Formats: sequence, structure tokens, C-alpha cells
Amino acid sequence: MAFDVMEINARIKSEPREFVAECEAAYRKAVQSAAMKIADKIGESCVVLLSGPSGSGKTTTAKKLERALEGLGIATHPISLDDYFRTVDTATAPKNEDGEIDYESPLCLDMPLLERHIKELVAGKEILMPKFDFANQCRAKETMPLRLGKNEIVIFEGIHALNDDITSAAGAHGIKLYISARSNFMRGGNVFYKGTWSRLTRRIVRDSLFRGADADFTLSIWDGIRRGEKMYISPFKDRADITINSTHEYEENVMKKHLLRVVREIPEGIARYDEVCRLMENIKGFEDLEDDFVPQDSLLREFIGGGNFEY
Repeated sequence: MAFDVMEINARIKSEPREFVAECEAAYRKAVQSAAMKIADKIGESCVVLLSGPSGSGKTTTAKKLERALEGLGIATHPISLDDYFRTVDTATAPKNEDGEIDYESPLCLDMPLLERHIKELVAGKEILMPKFDFANQCRAKETMPLRLGKNEIVIFEGIHALNDDITSAAGAHGIKLYISARSNFMRGGNVFYKGTWSRLTRRIVRDSLFRGADADFTLSIWDGIRRGEKMYISPFKDRADITINSTHEYEENVMKKHLLRVVREIPEGIARYDEVCRLMENIKGFEDLEDDFVPQDSLLREFIGGGNFEY
């Protein structure tokens, strides 16, 4: 599904609250539909594998899915695949063609432990969930016990959740869910703002506001992130049982001011320099919309802050 920039701007000018409410309702409906499909299989499937590329809104979707399932009487236990990262060892970590550590590779995860834990949960056994200490780049000593009871499921959320090794561990007990910002924004019949640009915009703004990384850093690693997506995520997305489009039709109107504030200039020499220049120019074509119009439980709050979910 593609969106028309001129129509969006007209709605923003004439009835912003109604337009935002419609956009949020569409996404809420998609999440509710996914929850109902999961609930219908609760007797045979207790593992949800939620994947998507960087900036797709996986974390908020997992939280919204948890809330929707609880409304259907199903208790959920979200687990981030990031906690299955191996302690970083430069000697054994996977490398890319430049000899740098390939942090996008699934080999950075402790796959044997993850596969064993999925199988044990499916078998009704207790596991001790790990915790990764990102500050020190190592696995923490503390663990958290988990055993699934009746009407309980676990949601494994991460970019590699649909990897064959993980889905095969869950087998018929796993439901595969893929999320991404998939819609392009059109103007005059041409692509004006790509769906991948929406994800980059989200990532730049979030990194700047909440992760202590300036725009130059995010732009410098984006090409590597895209490379990892093509190698490790895209090959598995068509195997998903459920697909959710996380693009919010009004989002660039909100993200515009945040992006233009944090990107003062584009560093020459970065990969995709010309493309990023077009992105920065084209986002100016969206009418401004203040953050006050964005609901506190909106997925966009994952990137601009001020929401009622904890991240």
C-alpha cells in the first residue's frame, strides 16, 4: 500500500486529530487481528517469533500484542533475542568482508542455547532466561526462570526471529510474525519517500534522543545494517504466518522536525550519500504536525519519546 503526500498534507491541514485517529486505528486493527489469530491457535502454538528490520517498531508491536492477547485472556512473556547475544570476543566473533565484527550476523547469538530454550518451553519445562549486559558487552550473571502454563505464550522478538534454526526449534508450535514499515509515499505518481527512508528516519531520531548516538554515526552504519537485512532478514520474511505494516500515514509529518533538528549536515563520503540528501530534501515536503497529536500509546512514541510504554 502506498500513500499520497498531497492527500496526507491536506488532511493534516484540515482535520489533523481525525486523520491521526484513523491511522492509529488501522494499526491497532492489524495488531488485534494478529492477536486473534494467535489466540485461535493457543492450544497448539505457544511460541510467537516476531521479526523485522531495524526501525520497524518490533518492540512496541510486541508490547501492543501482549496487551491485546491479555485482553483475550492469554498471558504473554516477551523475550528479546538481544539477551541471547554471546559475550563479545574479537577473536571468534563473525566478521564482514572488511574484517570488522558483523554485529548483524545471527552467529552473534548463542543459537544452541536459544534453540534449546525454545524446545524446553514447548515441552513445558522451565528455562533460565539470560540477560545481556550491553554496557560491558557480556552476558550478565543473573537469569530469570520461566515456565509456560495454560493459556500462556512466549514472544521472542528480534531481527533473527524467523531464521530457520529458530523456527525449526519451535516447529509446529511456533507462529511467525514479520513487521516492517513497508509503504512508500507517492507524489505526482512517483515515489517521493521510501519505506526504507521511514525506517532510517525513525532510527536516526531514536538514536539521537535515547541512545547517545548522533546522526553521523547512524548514517555511517546504515549501509551495514541494510546489508545485514538483505542477508539475514529478507530471505525469511515471506515465510511469516502474519505480516504487519508499521507505516503510519502521518508519521513523516511528525518526524520531519525531529530529523531536521538532529541532522545538521550530511557527512560526505558516507554510503548512499546522494540518497540521504534526497531524503533530507523530500521530507521538507510534508506539512508539520506537532507531537501533541501523537497518542501516548502510538508506535511512533518508540522513536520520539513521551509514550506510556517502557523501553
